[in-house]
Amino acid sequence: MDFLDKLQARWKLKNVWQVVAVLLVFACTGFSVMFLRKPIMGMITDTDQYEFLFTIFYYIFILPVYLGILLFYGFLFGQFAFFWGFVKRTWYRMTRQKSKLDAQ
Repeated sequence: MDFLDKLQARWKLKNVWQVVAVLLVFACTGFSVMFLRKPIMGMITDTDQYEFLFTIFYYIFILPVYLGILLFYGFLFGQFAFFWGFVKRTWYRMTRQKSKLDAQ
């Protein structure tokens, strides 16, 4: 339980059951994205041998899909507010990195 208590404090959640719900949302989202890989790559290429370039395109494409699925499961598990904040922070961090590179 110490691990769950640390996550509860880090994520500023009210109880351990919310931590469990958040972990379940991450798990369900990961499995969903894992099962989407083959159909998505099948739309891009005809072969089972995925080239490096197609893999790069997949990862670029899957990020917004992952965040959308995360919000969907967050809603289903009653943790939409937590995941809405998570998605906003993630998007901010990704877009902020470009500004740092431009400053150098």
